[in-house]
Amino acid sequence: MIYIVDNIFNYFIYLFISHFGFRLSPRKNKLFIGASALIMLFAGVFNAYFDINSPIVYIFWSVLSISLFFEDNLIHLILLSFGLMYFTGIVDTFSVMLLQVILIGGGIDAADIAWWMESAYILSFLVYLLVYVQLLKKNEVYLCDIGLKYKIALLIQGSIFQMFYNFVFAFFDENRAMYSLNAYVTFFVSIAGVIYSIFLTLSLAIKNILYNRQNRELQSFMYMQKQQYDYQLQQSAAIRRFKHDLVNHIGALRELINQKKIGDAKDYIDTIWDMQEDFDLKIHTGDGFLDVIINYYLYLAEKENIEFAVSGKLTEKMPLEMVDITSLMGNVLQNAMEAAEKAAVPKIRVELVEHKREIFIVVSNSITDKINAKNGFLVTSKKDKENHGFGMKTIAAAVEKYHGEYYTDFIEENGKGMFKISIAIPRENKACR
Repeated sequence: MIYIVDNIFNYFIYLFISHFGFRLSPRKNKLFIGASALIMLFAGVFNAYFDINSPIVYIFWSVLSISLFFEDNLIHLILLSFGLMYFTGIVDTFSVMLLQVILIGGGIDAADIAWWMESAYILSFLVYLLVYVQLLKKNEVYLCDIGLKYKIALLIQGSIFQMFYNFVFAFFDENRAMYSLNAYVTFFVSIAGVIYSIFLTLSLAIKNILYNRQNRELQSFMYMQKQQYDYQLQQSAAIRRFKHDLVNHIGALRELINQKKIGDAKDYIDTIWDMQEDFDLKIHTGDGFLDVIINYYLYLAEKENIEFAVSGKLTEKMPLEMVDITSLMGNVLQNAMEAAEKAAVPKIRVELVEHKREIFIVVSNSITDKINAKNGFLVTSKKDKENHGFGMKTIAAAVEKYHGEYYTDFIEENGKGMFKISIAIPRENKACR
């Protein structure tokens, strides 16, 4: 019976780590999920009947049950199953040793395999839960984001401590009577060292991920700044060229008027007027810096044949620093551009609404039929997920800095899907420092 309970505990631990640690989603087909549970129970009954804990059976149910339960690449699931089986086995061993020392006071031979073995799985699960809450969830990082070298380091580290603990446990079992309290202190310090080293390795891996993430966000921000700067340079160059040619234009008009070619003079004026429209800002929002950003994306939208409309106007400047306006609106409009380009009828709409205490910015864009959303964020549909998908998080950070709020929604407009983000920024507000 104990082997059945043992399998069940392990099964739930595997599901917890795979789902919450690696972001793997269960299959929608309940037949596969049921088959996964049945295989696990069958393996437990087999081990219980023959009174063994066969490694082959253990490997079989671990790999097959996870592969059936989760919807992912089969090879990845098999490798993940082997890795989890090995790593969780190490942590479970530490928990078994700890409970034996605390509650039994001796080695494996001092007592039959009984209730304390199952308690060890609860203890090890608490370790996994602590890792998830304090490291993964807290930093919005998952085990699948961690680099391969760190994963291998954890497995090698576990192997070293597994061998080391065999000696430590043997020392404790043979010398606890002689060394009394010192033997217990040695054992507990060793256990604490193992858990700490695992947390330390994971913390280093997560810091590396966060550093790379911030670096990519900074590069993305600098790229947006450069693109906008280049756009402004083009506009400035066009203005300088126009001013340089202005004397010649006036001279040509004077000559046409002197020759009484009034019709030609009017056509020439229209031509000059069209030229100045090319470098004039077409959209005026009431905030000069916001004008630059919106006009830049209007320029991009026109190049990509995306319908771009802006309604509303501000009576005062946005209560945001220039860098935050770029970060917020740059990411909002960049996301809108990337999504609209894939739509059958590409369009973007920006609405500016002032209230007594808040400024509302609503950006809507057309989308493809298939939407990928998770945990309140849009999940990037690009293959290179590591280098994309930070836009919404950057938007959230900018809004939070000014004590604002934002909401996302999917709406239907004329039978077509639209994604809408509504941002509310207090008009009088000091950003968090």
